[in-house]
Amino acid sequence: MRSSAGRVEEATEARIVSYVCALPGIALEELIGRVAAFATRDDIYFLIAAGRLYVDLRAGLLVEPAAVRVFQDADSAHLPAVGYNDQPCLHSLSLRFQSLRCGDVVTWDGRGWRLANIGGTTVALLSEDGNLLELPDTTVESLVKQGRITLSPESSQLEAPHGISDVILHASEHDLGVANHRANVVRQHLSGDDPVGGGVPARTLRRWIARYRAAETQFGAGYIGLLPRTDHRGNSTRRLADVPMRLMNEVIESDYETVKQKRKIASWANLKEICKREGVPTPSYTTFCLAVRSRNRFKQTLKRQGPRVAYQHGPFYLELELKTPRHGDRPFEICHIDHTQLDIELTDSTGKHVLGRPWMTLMIDAHSRRILAIHVDFEEPSYRSCMMVLRECVRRHNRLPQCLVVDWGPEFCSTYFEALLARYECTKKARPPAKARFGSLVERMFGTTNTQFLYNLLGNTQITRNVRQVTQSVNPKGLAVWPLAPFVEQLCRYLYEIYDTNVHPALGESPRDAYNQGFQNTGSRFQRLIQYDHDFMIATMPTTPKGTAMITPGRGVKINCISYWCDAMEDPKILRKQVAVRFDPFDLGIAFAFIGGQWVQCHSDHFQVFQGRSQKELLVVSRELRMQNRDRNPQYQITASRLAQAFQSVNLQESLLVQRLGARESQALRQQTPRADPTEGPASEPVGEITSVDLPEGVTADAETFDRF
Repeated sequence: MRSSAGRVEEATEARIVSYVCALPGIALEELIGRVAAFATRDDIYFLIAAGRLYVDLRAGLLVEPAAVRVFQDADSAHLPAVGYNDQPCLHSLSLRFQSLRCGDVVTWDGRGWRLANIGGTTVALLSEDGNLLELPDTTVESLVKQGRITLSPESSQLEAPHGISDVILHASEHDLGVANHRANVVRQHLSGDDPVGGGVPARTLRRWIARYRAAETQFGAGYIGLLPRTDHRGNSTRRLADVPMRLMNEVIESDYETVKQKRKIASWANLKEICKREGVPTPSYTTFCLAVRSRNRFKQTLKRQGPRVAYQHGPFYLELELKTPRHGDRPFEICHIDHTQLDIELTDSTGKHVLGRPWMTLMIDAHSRRILAIHVDFEEPSYRSCMMVLRECVRRHNRLPQCLVVDWGPEFCSTYFEALLARYECTKKARPPAKARFGSLVERMFGTTNTQFLYNLLGNTQITRNVRQVTQSVNPKGLAVWPLAPFVEQLCRYLYEIYDTNVHPALGESPRDAYNQGFQNTGSRFQRLIQYDHDFMIATMPTTPKGTAMITPGRGVKINCISYWCDAMEDPKILRKQVAVRFDPFDLGIAFAFIGGQWVQCHSDHFQVFQGRSQKELLVVSRELRMQNRDRNPQYQITASRLAQAFQSVNLQESLLVQRLGARESQALRQQTPRADPTEGPASEPVGEITSVDLPEGVTADAETFDRF
């Protein structure tokens, strides 16, 4: 059992170590099974990470426990002793017994021996002085495995396995069929079963036999000599002289492979004029086209159409880094986050106003393909979207990924976003720009969501791909009936329940099963759990560029031109002192200041006006005010009172109407209390005050105990 600090209890550690001492080299999988009654996988992994048990990580992967050997320490692992099952620990073999052939020269105890005969039960060895020695084949095989008998260099040079492999790999299916027929005829003739050769002409049969024996002498396999050599027929030498060939390559490089994107016939006409001027024969148009197609497709497209078009012809990398598996070895090791604008038009709750297409931010686990969290809003992607999807992930799973793969969007380069990841030791990896293959999982999920869910709803925008076909009767804006809240509810039901329990073709099982099985195989890693509490909510809130604000007597702290006050600021000891501040990007009526060792909630001086207003609305109002007063007052200052008046003015209401309707729908959605799914997450123990859906059987928790945003 684990102690409250997340470490293994001394009694449990002693019992695990005793098993390893008694059975040195025990397989990790077997060790887990033997100690399952009193210890978990996490206990064993913790002892390995702490150095109490030794595993050679270069010899095997922990995700393949059957191939990993566990020792008490490094010295025990490097001892050339037998394993716990009294079987010799055989490593890579220098020679296979089955690869020996008659005539090979081997070295045994410093002396050279030639294999005179390999029989059914014995092997005859001929020494350098002519003595013949017969040994049982089992004895010879044992000596070979132990490395006491090795193949001499002169025999190694006579072998041609690579030549055999190259010939067979380059043979077509038709060539192999012809060789099979010839081999059958030759072997029957040589064995005397069919002296006449099955109707094959005698001269042809003699040629086949000669080629069979020649290949047997050269390669040790007569079958190679019976493969047809039709590829060697004819004269394959180039007819075109060096000068026309050089001119053709120069024209392709300087005239065809350019951003002008000339047609082949135009570049060939240019080549024709150059050859005529030089007095050399002109290559035919067919030859010119073949030369164009034989050049590197990626480099050619890069020169003609740029890197984004050439990307699809470039090499396909299957790894994020040289030593990093593409999809990780366990859940939450590698996750992807990306945004997309959904292909559907939504309305407000009254159904009178069309609010447009919402944006979805999605986080997916690369190992299990499970959707970990989503955030839907009418606001374009920003650091606020990233913060909200991370909140949702912690609310549902009490975890953040170890490695988060994102693109180069400015919202992912935000200081607030990177600070939050650094706070919880989450590594951010940005995939190369305009190279969608590195995020193929989340990109494919966007397409799946469209085809399987969105395109079955009224108001979907798939017809707008062909704008000229859109009429008033089929215009998605006229067919929009879904408000944001019920739409998100159905979207979550599809992603968290339907997609999550369907068999994924790349996994052979559902994402939920793969997710739970991954935790069972690699441990739950309780030390990575994060409490969804007030401190985490504060950590996901942004701060000012400076990070602090000064407490002004009677006014409090100023954040984004708005003053905030709380009763704790009346203490004369902290007046005119800099304190850390945070603000809620979705409710400008409140902010937080770090006073007296804790985060204290503060209210704005125009709370009734700013309550429920988002930072996006503040930016819109500030921009409108500056534009209205730019000509008459270049030094116009934005203050809290002017912002409050602007929110209440008639002129600005029109420009804020759509933004306000979308913000109101999003705020209503955030205020709803989502129902917890008891099937979510792996079986794990609650840590500290965590009450999440990731609980073991028999443990229940009320979802209303969570702090909702």
